[in-house]
Amino acid sequence: MSRISKLVRPNIAALAPYSTARDEYGGPIGIFLDANESPYENGYNRYPHPSQQAEIKARISKIKGVPAANIFLGNGSDEAIDLVYRIFCEPSKDNAVIIAPSYGMYSVAAAINNIEVRPVMLDEEFQLSTEALLNACDDSTKLIFLCSPNNPSGNAFPAGQLLDICDRFHGITVVDEAYVDFSSKGSLAGEAVKRDNLIVLQTLSKARAMAGLRVGMAISNEEIIRLMSMVKYPYNLSRAAMEKALEFLDNAIDANVGVIVKERERLSAKLPSFPFVRKVFHSDANFLLVQVDDADSLYSYLLDKGIIVRNRSRVRGCNGCIRITVGLPEENDALITALNNYDRV
Repeated sequence: MSRISKLVRPNIAALAPYSTARDEYGGPIGIFLDANESPYENGYNRYPHPSQQAEIKARISKIKGVPAANIFLGNGSDEAIDLVYRIFCEPSKDNAVIIAPSYGMYSVAAAINNIEVRPVMLDEEFQLSTEALLNACDDSTKLIFLCSPNNPSGNAFPAGQLLDICDRFHGITVVDEAYVDFSSKGSLAGEAVKRDNLIVLQTLSKARAMAGLRVGMAISNEEIIRLMSMVKYPYNLSRAAMEKALEFLDNAIDANVGVIVKERERLSAKLPSFPFVRKVFHSDANFLLVQVDDADSLYSYLLDKGIIVRNRSRVRGCNGCIRITVGLPEENDALITALNNYDRV
C-alpha cells in the first residue's frame, strides 16, 4: 500500500467520480443531447469540453517542464487548497500545520472543513524553524502548508529546507509557489512529480497577469492528481476562462517580470529614506512588507490619495506593517510622491 493510500480518507478512496457522457464519448464534435443545454449556439451555450483542460495542461506542461498528467487545474489555487483538505483530512479528527504569518486561505479552508490548524510562528525576520514545524506535528497531522515566497512577508525559503521537511514529514507537504516567478530561488515543481507526498501550487494570476480568470494549478505525482480530479466539481473552469488562458499563455512574461523585480528593488532602496519607515523586509515576490510608525494612519492617508495598499498591522507577527504591491513605474512614482507629502503632514 502506498503512502498516499494510507493518508487518503477512506470515503474519498471509495468515491465514484462524476462522469459525463462526453467523457465517455471522447470526440470533440457530435450531436450533443446529453446535458440538457440550450441548443441555440452563442459560443457559450455548451458546458466546457474535457479536451479544453487537456489543451491547457499540454501548454503548461511545456512551460513548466512537467508532464501534463502531473498537473491539476482549479478555480484559482484556492480550489486546490480546499481539495487537499477534503481528500486527506477527516473533519474534527485530523489537523494541519501552517506557518504564521502566511496566506489566510489555509486557515479559512481548514475552518470550512472543520480541521484543526496549528500555526508555527516564523522568527522576526520571517525565517522558518524546521524543528519547530515538525514538533508541532503529531500522528493526526495530515498536511503542512508552506508558502514560498511567503505572503505577506515576501521571502522564499531555501529549497533544501523545504525538501528536508517533506522528507521527514509522514503526511503531505504543500508548497504554495504563487509568487515563484519573481524569485531567484527556483521552483520545486520537478521534485513534486518525483515524490509521493509533495504538492506544489502555482497560479496564472500573478506573473502571467490572469487574476481575473481564476486559473490555478497543482503539480504533484499522478496518484494525487487523480484524486484531486476525482473530487473536484465537474466543469470547475469556465469555457471563457480557458479560452482566454490559452490565448494569454502565448504571451512572454520575462520582460514584465524583469520590470517588476527592478521596481521592487527601487522601492526597497527608496522606502527606508522616509523617517516613518522602520524596516523594509527582503522580498522574493512582487510586493514589499514595510514596517512603519503608524500603519493605520499611513494606510488611511494613502486611501485618501487613491492609493490602495494592504494594512497587515493586525496580523500576528506583522505589527505595524503594510504590504505594498509593486506597480507600474509611474504608479510607484505616485506612491513615492504621496509618501513625500505624508512626511510633511
